[in-house]
Amino acid sequence: MNDLISECAALLEKVKQKKPLVHHITNYVTVNDCANITLAIGASPVMADAIEEAADIAAIASAVVLNIGTLNNRTVESMLAAGGSANERGIPVIFDPVGAGASAFRNETARRLLSEVRMDVIRGNISEIRSVAGLSSNTKGVDASEADTFENAAQIARELASKRGCVVVITGAVDIISDGARTAEIRNGHSDMSRVTGTGCMCTSLIGSLCGAAGDAFHGAAAAVLCMGVAGELAHEKAGADGSGSFRNAVIDAVSGMDADILKARGKIDEIS
Repeated sequence: MNDLISECAALLEKVKQKKPLVHHITNYVTVNDCANITLAIGASPVMADAIEEAADIAAIASAVVLNIGTLNNRTVESMLAAGGSANERGIPVIFDPVGAGASAFRNETARRLLSEVRMDVIRGNISEIRSVAGLSSNTKGVDASEADTFENAAQIARELASKRGCVVVITGAVDIISDGARTAEIRNGHSDMSRVTGTGCMCTSLIGSLCGAAGDAFHGAAAAVLCMGVAGELAHEKAGADGSGSFRNAVIDAVSGMDADILKARGKIDEIS
C-alpha cells in the first residue's frame, strides 16, 4: 500500500469528524444528487444561489463549490460574490466548468470566474479542461468529446495547475490529479458511471467536502476522486444489472458506507512522473 492511499483514507474519518459545511452554487439538474452525496460522505450541504446571501453563506462555509452546468446571469453574479467572500477568508473554492467550450456565454463565464476568483481546485472532463487551458477542444454539450483523447492529459493538468496555482482534476477512464509539482493517476471507477447524469458534479461535491476537511487541496481532491471511483465499482457490483436508476442510488449508498478499509483495499492510485 502506498502512502498516498493511506493519506486519502485518513481523510474519510476527518470529514466525518469535522462535518464541513459545503456551500454549492450548482446546476438544477444535479443539485439533489450533489446534496445527497455531500451528506453521504459526512459533510453538510447548503445550496444558496441568491445574490442577497451568497457571500454571507460562503463566509461561514468550509468550502465553496461553483458549478456552471445550468448558467444564467443571476447565478453568475452570485458565484462571483461567493467566490470573492471565500477568497477573503481562505476558504477553498472548487470550480466545475461544466460544458466549457460549448458556447460563447459559457466560455466567457468560465474566463470571468477564473480571472476574478482564485480557485483551489478545477475539476472537469478532458474537453472542459482543454477549453479552460486555452487549448482546442471538441466538447459535446456537457460531455467529453470522443475527439479529445487523454493523450498528454497529465501534462495538460500539470501546466494548468502551475499556471493557475491550484489543483487540476481531469476525470475520465483514468483520473488525473495535479498541483503542478505532484501528479497522481487513479484507475478506479466503472463505465456505468457515464449512464447517469451527475456523477461528475457529485465528484466535485466530494472534492468540496474533503477539501473542506483536509486543509490540503491535493490530498482532498485525490481522496474525493478515489472515493467516487471505488463507489462506482461497488455500485456496479450491487446494482449494475438493475438499471441506471438503481445504479445511481447504489453510488450514493456506496459513498455513505465508504471507510478507510474499503479505500485501502480497493484504491488504485499512484503518483506519476
